Amino acid sequence: MKSSTTPYATIGRKLPHSYSEKIHKAFGKYPFSLIELEPDEARDFMLHDSFKGITITIPYKKLALEVADWASPTARKIGCANTLLRCPDGALKAYNTDYEGFKYMARKANVSFQSAKVLILGSGGTSLTTRTVAADEGAREVVIVSRSGEVNYGNVKELHADADIIINATPVGMFPNTAEQPLDLSAFTKLRAALDVIYNPMRTRFTQQAIRLGIVHCDALRMLVAQAFYAMEIFLGAKEPEAMIEEVTASIRRETANIVLIGMPGSGKTTIGKMVAEKMGRDFVDTDELIVEKAGMPIPEIFASKGEEGFRQIEAETIAEVAKQSGLVIATGGGAVLREENRLNLAQNGFVFWLNRPLDALQLGNGRPLSSSREAVTELFARREPLYRQTADTIVDNDGVLAGASQRIVDALDHNLS
Repeated sequence: MKSSTTPYATIGRKLPHSYSEKIHKAFGKYPFSLIELEPDEARDFMLHDSFKGITITIPYKKLALEVADWASPTARKIGCANTLLRCPDGALKAYNTDYEGFKYMARKANVSFQSAKVLILGSGGTSLTTRTVAADEGAREVVIVSRSGEVNYGNVKELHADADIIINATPVGMFPNTAEQPLDLSAFTKLRAALDVIYNPMRTRFTQQAIRLGIVHCDALRMLVAQAFYAMEIFLGAKEPEAMIEEVTASIRRETANIVLIGMPGSGKTTIGKMVAEKMGRDFVDTDELIVEKAGMPIPEIFASKGEEGFRQIEAETIAEVAKQSGLVIATGGGAVLREENRLNLAQNGFVFWLNRPLDALQLGNGRPLSSSREAVTELFARREPLYRQTADTIVDNDGVLAGASQRIVDALDHNLS
């Protein structure tokens, strides 16, 4: 049987991209680790390991409730637990801090369930939690949408287009399948909030559509940190300042969110990107360099042999791969924003900065097939400027002082996190 090497841990079947260890270590209260368990190992671990406290993720939350000697009223009501505490006498106490974590996230997004019609996508453990919160918070109607239930993805738009709030409690859109979306939100004309419990990527396709539609959305990392915070209080048997949730959320986001640079050819993305990476101790990635490596030839040769469309396809494949990663500084080619799939991918796991430089200051040529003259650059900018503006979280002016521009990006990142 696998055994814990720390008194506190998160257990689950697959945890390679879990943030739980980062979060609990950021609390600074105890050693913490991640433990991957197969189904035939999980029960034995919960019953016989020497841990003091564990949090539980997919697929063992119902099992955690089954093995417990005592369960909180909330865990019993929901039907699953995500936190186990081992008492000095060896007895196991089960709690569901996902409940409080989801309530906290909704409150911070200024979402009220009072008198709302709520659609919950999915019927698993997370759905059990979110439907309990919605009902407890005064929702007038809670509808569960599943693949094969009475209300399903084929008829939900016809039956429930008047929904006020939609919650994605499925794994659809979660890393690594980040291009997926469980439901098109545009058909729901009364929709005022769309909440996604997925925290990786930072902005799922579901969340990105909510942003485009001007619908209230949420940061699911805040839920993850909040549920861990309430588990920590159970582990320690003591109250902690709730402000810690916001502090740790910002800290984890600062560490994990990509910094993505877009802008015209010759605007300084590569040079300034490297300076930002050095300032922040991050890895730097230039998508044009990856494209050259992938194609096995320089960019002018790609254009000559495959045409611009061939180049754009390789670019899209490259961006899709890179954008799933976290904690990078990413410099993109000037035309990366031309495809919608690129714009969505670049924004899904990071903050996008448009590095804007006066056209007469842009470098010409230098291996850039589409910006060989001032006239060509002017024409390119006219077509791309609306897309840069649409994609960027922040516009950063490059006035030629590189150190100043790089510091403005770092400062803008901190502003986005505040």
